[in-house]
Amino acid sequence: MKAFVMHDIDVQTLMKALDECKGNVYLITDENDRYNLKSKLSQMTGIMKLIEGGIVCNAKIYCSDPDDEAMLFRLNLFGTFEEIDE
Repeated sequence: MKAFVMHDIDVQTLMKALDECKGNVYLITDENDRYNLKSKLSQMTGIMKLIEGGIVCNAKIYCSDPDDEAMLFRLNLFGTFEEIDE
């Protein structure tokens, strides 16, 4: 399984990006808990777990669709998931 670490993410932007994803997206915590972020209930639970006690915890993201992975990786790096035309 190929996953990448999310850090310094704006939660609202992440939620919008998740709505654009075509495949399943999983949040995997250090405790190996897995949340399917395509489900709104799992999104809320996963985000609460990610920001436990006001501290952003380390978590990994796994995407079943390579396009979703590229989009969320771009969000992780640049803070946006939309491609910008030059």
